[in-house]
Amino acid sequence: MKRIYLLVAISLSILCGCSSDSNDTVTPVNVTLSFSHYWDDTVVTNSDFNDLKFTNAYGNLLSIERLRYLISYVVFTDTSGQTILLDGYNLVDVTNQTNLSYTPTTKVLTGTYSNVSFVFGFNNEKNTEGTYPDLNSASWNVPVMLGGGYHYMQLDGKFKNNANEIQGYNYHAIRANDNAGDNPTFPKDTFIQVDLGEVTINADVEFDIAMNIAEWFKSPNNWDLNEYNQMLMPNSTAQILIYENGQNVFTLEGIN
Repeated sequence: MKRIYLLVAISLSILCGCSSDSNDTVTPVNVTLSFSHYWDDTVVTNSDFNDLKFTNAYGNLLSIERLRYLISYVVFTDTSGQTILLDGYNLVDVTNQTNLSYTPTTKVLTGTYSNVSFVFGFNNEKNTEGTYPDLNSASWNVPVMLGGGYHYMQLDGKFKNNANEIQGYNYHAIRANDNAGDNPTFPKDTFIQVDLGEVTINADVEFDIAMNIAEWFKSPNNWDLNEYNQMLMPNSTAQILIYENGQNVFTLEGIN
């Protein structure tokens, strides 16, 4: 897939504008991704945390105490299949209500795009241990013995188990790995590309993106926290289940 860098794209658009009778004006604009959070149809903010008030599809009563996740690799694909990468990343921290909006430094040109996408987590090329000092200081890195790199998500809380006792869970998403130690292997890529679909941009634009937290526990794997609750990072089976459940977590709510 051929990649167009912004400077080249702007230069070409200027040249074409000078040599054409077209009245269309192509200009660079800012792109913002804003994230909101739901439990199915109910809005979730940090004011809802630390309370056993959510019930997943399996029937587990649970709370949320921490929710952080990484988005990166924002890509605009034009109608000819060429792409513009808005490189960078954003650590959304719902617990502290920070980084809920993300505006990459790179701009895009006005026009119609056949798809806009971002990556949940880091793709393998970007998921390199020690590369991001700010993520290291946020304790976002993954131990080397588990393959290194960085988390995709930390979702933590408590649930009522089958013995009617309150127990903790750590629903952490990372790159699936086997053979924890000096030579881990990676049976399946577990970062997720989220496609937002076609869009026409005429000015600075904001994408309103919703995460349905309930979906992490719902489909296609009906998640029983009694079975999978902690120590999920070294469990490649659990990581692949998380990846499968994450395919429909994000939806585009609107474009402003």
